[in-house]
Amino acid sequence: MQNHTRNSSRSPSTVAVVGMGKIGLPLAIQFAQHGRRVIGCDVNPQVVAMLNSGQSHVQEEPELAVAVASAVASGALSATLNTTEAVRQAGIVVVIVPVVIDANHEVNFQAIDAATTAIGEGLQPGTLVIYETTLPVGTTSLRLRQLLERTAKLRAGQDFLLAYSPERVSSGFIFRDLRSYPKVVGAIDEQSLAAAVAFYRSILEAKIITMASTDEAEFVKLIETTYRDVNIALANEFACFADAYELNVVAAIAAANTQPYSHIHMPGVGVGGHCIPVYPHFLLAGAPLRPAGRDKSGPYESQESLPEPPMLMLPRTARRINDAMAGYAVSRIEAIVGSLERQPVLILGVAYRGDVRESAFTSARLLQGALRDHGATVYADDPLYSEDELRAMGFMPLLPGGEEEIQAIVLQAGHQAYREYDFSRFPHCQVVLDGRRTLRRERIEALNMRYVAIGDGYREKLELVDVQDKSALYSERRK
Repeated sequence: MQNHTRNSSRSPSTVAVVGMGKIGLPLAIQFAQHGRRVIGCDVNPQVVAMLNSGQSHVQEEPELAVAVASAVASGALSATLNTTEAVRQAGIVVVIVPVVIDANHEVNFQAIDAATTAIGEGLQPGTLVIYETTLPVGTTSLRLRQLLERTAKLRAGQDFLLAYSPERVSSGFIFRDLRSYPKVVGAIDEQSLAAAVAFYRSILEAKIITMASTDEAEFVKLIETTYRDVNIALANEFACFADAYELNVVAAIAAANTQPYSHIHMPGVGVGGHCIPVYPHFLLAGAPLRPAGRDKSGPYESQESLPEPPMLMLPRTARRINDAMAGYAVSRIEAIVGSLERQPVLILGVAYRGDVRESAFTSARLLQGALRDHGATVYADDPLYSEDELRAMGFMPLLPGGEEEIQAIVLQAGHQAYREYDFSRFPHCQVVLDGRRTLRRERIEALNMRYVAIGDGYREKLELVDVQDKSALYSERRK
C-alpha cells in the first residue's frame, strides 16, 4: 500500500459503524466492549439522538439497554448523522446498511449506494472498509469498490483496504451468535484479508474462516440462507403429502432426522423475515436463465436437440412453494367451515417470527391476501403491536366485542403469549389452524373447536367417507 499524508484527527483504532439498526448497534457495542472507540452513523436523527443520550432504540436484544448507556457514558460510543466526518476519523469502517428487494423481487441498492458515497467522501488512505450487509455475489468487488474509488479518488488495494464479512446473526440472539458462529471473511487482496482477520480476532472469540475473495464470502451467506428456504419448502411439500395420506409429518420428520444425514426443517404457513424469503432473490439476481460457456460435462449443458434448463431451479421453485403455503392453509380452513365469503377470520401474530417485534416479509400478509381472495373479513392480533400500529401496517385489529363473530383463527407467529391464550373468548370459532405448532391441541379441542396443523393428516374430507371407500379415494389421489 502506498504512503500518503494522513488526517491528523484520524485514529487507527476508531471504528465507524455505518447503519445503527438492529444489527449495527449490537456490533457497535461488541466493538466498544473490546476496547474500540466507536462512532455510530445513521440517517435517522431520532436514532442518533437516542444513542447520544445513552438509550437503545433496539428492543429485541436484552443486553443493549445497559450496554449502550455504559458505552456512551464512558465515551466509547457516540453517534452522528455525518457519516463522511466519522469516516475521516476512523481507521476501520464497518457497513451494515440494508439492501432490500422491491415488489418485483428486484434488488434495491439505493440505501447502500448512498452510504457508500458518503463513506467515499470521507475515506482516508490506509482505512479498512468492511461490508457486512448481505449482498448479491460480486457487489463488493465491482459495484461498491468502483463507487468508493470514484468518490474517494483512491484505489482499493493500493490506497485503502476492502473486505467483506457477512453478518450471520438472528434478532434476539445477536450477542450469543457473535460469540458462537464462525466469522466468514473475504477480501480483494491478501493485505485487506489480513487486516480484516486481525480486526475480527481483536473483537470476537469465534473462529475465523477465510475465503478466497469477497465474491466467495458473499456466496457463503446467500447459499446458507437459500438452503434453509429450500429445506423448508421440501418440508412443506412433505406436509402436503402427509395431509393427503393421513400421515403425521412432524412424527415422520422427527424419526427421519435420527439418521445423521437427514436435517429436514419444519413446515408451516410461510416464511418471513429480512433473510430467508429475501436472499434467495439476491442469489437469483446473479444467475442467468440460460447459462453459457460451461464445461460440456456440467449439469447445465445438454444435447443440442434439448433445451438448457434454467440455473438455480430449486431456489426458484422453493420460493413459490413457501409463498403458496398461506393459500394452502386457507384451503384447509375452508374444507372445515365451508365458504369463507363474509366470514370473520382472525390472524394471531403479524410479526414474522415469534417474540420478535419485526414484520418484514411476514407471512401474515400472504395469509391476509389469501383469506381476502376467498371473501373473508380478516382481523389481526399481535401483543407486540398496538392497534394503531396494526392499522398502520394495513391490518384490521379485532376490537373488544368482536370475538363472538370469529369463525376461524390462524396462528401465524408463535409468540409465548399465545401459548396461554384464552380461546374461550371465541364461542363461535369452528377451527384453529396452528401455523407454527405452538398451541396445545387438547386445549383447543376441549372448547369444541377443530385443531389443525400443516401436515397433521388431511382428515377433513375423509371423515365424511366410510372406511371401505378410502381405498378408492387413495387411488383417485394417485392419478
